[in-house]
Amino acid sequence: MEPVPRFLAALRDSSYRGDIADDAATRTVFATDNSIYQRPPAAILFPRDGHDIATIVRLAASADHGPIPLAPRGGGTGTNGQSLTAGVVIDTSRHMNRIEGLDPERLTVTVQPGVVLNQLNAFLRPHGLFFAPTVSTASRATLGGMVATDASGKGSRIYGKTSDYIDGMEVVLADGSSHAVAALDRDALRRVMRQDDLAGRLHREVHRVVTRHHDLIAEIFPRMNRGLTGYNLRNVLGGDGLFRLHYLLAGSEGTLAVTTRLTLRVRPIPACRALVGIRYGSFNGALADIGRLLAADPAAIEILDDKILRLARQDPVWADIDGVLGGPATMPVGGLNIVEFVADRPAVLEQALHRLSAMLTGDAGAVLDWAIVRDPATIAQLWSLRERAVGLLGRLDGRHQGTPFVEDAAVPPERLVDFITGFRAILDGHGLDFGMFGHADVGCLHVRPALDMRDPAHAALIRPISDAVAALARRHGGLLWGEHGRGFRGEYSPIFFGPVLYDELCRIKRAADPLNLLNPGKLASPDGGRPVDRIDGVPFRGGFDREIGPALARPFEKAVACNGNGACFNWDADDAMCPSYKATRDRRQSPKGRAALLREWARLKSLPTAPATLEAFEGEVHAALASCLSCKACAGQCPVKVDIPAMRARFLHAFHQHRPRPLRDPLVARMETLLPMARRVPRLANLLLGWASGLLRDRFGLIDLPRIDPARGGRHPSSADLAIWSGLAPADRVRTVLLLEDSFTGSFDGATVHAVRDLLITLGYRVHQIAARPNGKALHVQGMLDRFALVARAACDFQGRLLDAGVPVIGIEPAALLMQDQEYRGHAPPRDDGRRILSVEDFLAGEIAAGRLPVPDGSRQGTTFRLFAHCTERTATPRAPRLWKDIFAAFGLTLEIQATGCCGMAGLFGHEREQAGLSARLFEMSWRPKLTGIPAGQVLATGFSCRCQIHRMAGFRPRHPAEALLAHLRHSHHS
Repeated sequence: MEPVPRFLAALRDSSYRGDIADDAATRTVFATDNSIYQRPPAAILFPRDGHDIATIVRLAASADHGPIPLAPRGGGTGTNGQSLTAGVVIDTSRHMNRIEGLDPERLTVTVQPGVVLNQLNAFLRPHGLFFAPTVSTASRATLGGMVATDASGKGSRIYGKTSDYIDGMEVVLADGSSHAVAALDRDALRRVMRQDDLAGRLHREVHRVVTRHHDLIAEIFPRMNRGLTGYNLRNVLGGDGLFRLHYLLAGSEGTLAVTTRLTLRVRPIPACRALVGIRYGSFNGALADIGRLLAADPAAIEILDDKILRLARQDPVWADIDGVLGGPATMPVGGLNIVEFVADRPAVLEQALHRLSAMLTGDAGAVLDWAIVRDPATIAQLWSLRERAVGLLGRLDGRHQGTPFVEDAAVPPERLVDFITGFRAILDGHGLDFGMFGHADVGCLHVRPALDMRDPAHAALIRPISDAVAALARRHGGLLWGEHGRGFRGEYSPIFFGPVLYDELCRIKRAADPLNLLNPGKLASPDGGRPVDRIDGVPFRGGFDREIGPALARPFEKAVACNGNGACFNWDADDAMCPSYKATRDRRQSPKGRAALLREWARLKSLPTAPATLEAFEGEVHAALASCLSCKACAGQCPVKVDIPAMRARFLHAFHQHRPRPLRDPLVARMETLLPMARRVPRLANLLLGWASGLLRDRFGLIDLPRIDPARGGRHPSSADLAIWSGLAPADRVRTVLLLEDSFTGSFDGATVHAVRDLLITLGYRVHQIAARPNGKALHVQGMLDRFALVARAACDFQGRLLDAGVPVIGIEPAALLMQDQEYRGHAPPRDDGRRILSVEDFLAGEIAAGRLPVPDGSRQGTTFRLFAHCTERTATPRAPRLWKDIFAAFGLTLEIQATGCCGMAGLFGHEREQAGLSARLFEMSWRPKLTGIPAGQVLATGFSCRCQIHRMAGFRPRHPAEALLAHLRHSHHS
């Protein structure tokens, strides 16, 4: 038996309680991170506690099974391959993600290493506390991963790095022994150093190095915020005489020990916060202004270049930001500096803002304009834009993506302009475009060259550019790695540490890990003569992607475009992306994971001779996609718009070319053609559905199907109708609307259709109700693309004739409305006149803005309604819930928007028997807590699926917002 299978067998026979995965799909998903590399591991382990990790390490080091290389992994967002290995991955994010306790007096919190940064801060917020280091990947970065790279991020100028907040650590050493790391005074240090074990040897070796080379360490380690992380010798022995081993372990990327528990110091949340958004005509102008802005002593200065700003305008978050920054500028905006101030007292904050404003007013320089932002929600949106910069550069220019490999070089801030000038010259010399953003206040800019790593010529540039930037950073007194760790860049360590200190690092590695068990090939080697991995000695992901043939590269281009930034690993249950991952914590069931699987499937199918493993792997891909709810949150929220539902449909289309479909698929395919008959005889249809429920459940796997409750009064328009509407006089045209039913509301939720119709009539409109026609949504979800194309073309033709009548056409159901921009794209040419089917809220908001909709005067009503928006709608058209809020306000009503994830229904998904558990879990995660304690009459839901799910899980049917508005108008009229 090979070593890894033998090791896994021993693990299964031991007291280990965690999960073990060595299937091809999981190995494929864990072969990449947010870097340019791809290295499939032999297996992935998901321990449940420190005992599990100790068992893993002990068996991996055993002569009977090892040595087996081990690589700890957290959020999987590393930009330099830190956790990639050909050995075995230890993933702590699935199970070891609990916050164990807060000590409010000592201001410390104890966490497991898989806790996500935003998760921790959400826990701390009610106590008025926060964990200060703030990385842009805070929604998915784990604390263990932040320790591994000694992460810092925004605000590090005043808050420092992760290592500055470690109060204590529990780790497993390379022999499987557990050790508690804490600050040691001289007596405690002597006691540990006298121990005849691995912990004792490690402390003796580190103490020898930091005392013998004290002066050399002080000389070589740069005096800058982004110091020489990774085996940080300078801070181990503090001025207070305490010995702090955690400074060495933080940044060591799992090469010295595996973290099992962390005790971290936390801080009070600043009472006051404000941002100043400063726009410039050029990026050079923004960059050159950093020195002046630092004189105002801000907490942070973050910079964005014109390319990121251009991409941001295509992102949903931009709708909330553009107006705050001043709207259209007098000339093109070439750069943006976001300057943050924090204070404990309003007066102190205002003084700082006044100081900066006076500076800008006195000498505008390259500044176009600036805006002060105090609203917490808007501040959060601006920082969200900055956090999304990493992902936005993933769609820089077609096949060219902003590529991380030299992107966190850092220099002293006063050298930043000269450094960036030299950096640009390097990239210009290779004819490369690039995007820039980052922490200008501490001299760390993220520069991402635009490369197509599938192009061998571009892949060949990794070496010369890395060499040149490393030399440039060293000339300017800085580092090649300023905050994202070294990973495969460890080969540059001797350049920055020098030969003497680098040799000592290797000795420390040998003392801590004599078998080279822990993350081998990174940072340092226990054998100083054996080199670590080289930046171009590890397979590039682009080399694998290059093997995907054109026939599959085009339909699955978004899978190739996935840059691994991991936004879909968002921890928050109330964030829409990605529901199946949130419920399972299985990275195969995430957009990033599914994109990796689709890439590998397309590659295997493209090979001249299909490997024997293709059929089995294809089955694993199908299984990973089966739990996709097709909610399309990824298509809206992913920075590079990795649309998994669209690619899932294409995969299923190909998959079932040679594999039979389940019995359910043909039945679902006929659903829309059968619904008109059911709408005509709803009582009989419901009797038949009740009679056949057992058959539908057992044979077709369908459960809890909704009752037929059709809309009445709709009809199919004739050519004469269309002509009459086209010929209306302008005054009549603006008061005439066509209300277009859809298959969902028109068949199962007639009350909503009637409410929208009656609301519009009450508001003085002539409403022509158009009966539903097939839209093909179910066909697309099931991957029946040939049949879907026929339905889509017919639907586009019909809708086009309605729009040609020149009167407003209004739809109700978000999932059906969004098809015109999503599934129908490519099935009809874009309209020259820009006409489109409007949502109810779009139409009403437009009429109010145009002054054509008189709204009642009067005081605001006492009832507060809560809006639960459809998850696809929230991510594809994020302004929709806000429009409803504004409409309700215009009518004197209060509407609060509830932040929720997916309700778990998602069309047909919640009715599939095999997905019932996952559907219910999603409802319990996000929707149930938000519904608790709210009277049913105050709950509003825009999506038909959402209303079905609430009815199924909570026992009542919520109203559509139009129903609440209609009831309000009728009550006002009767009053």
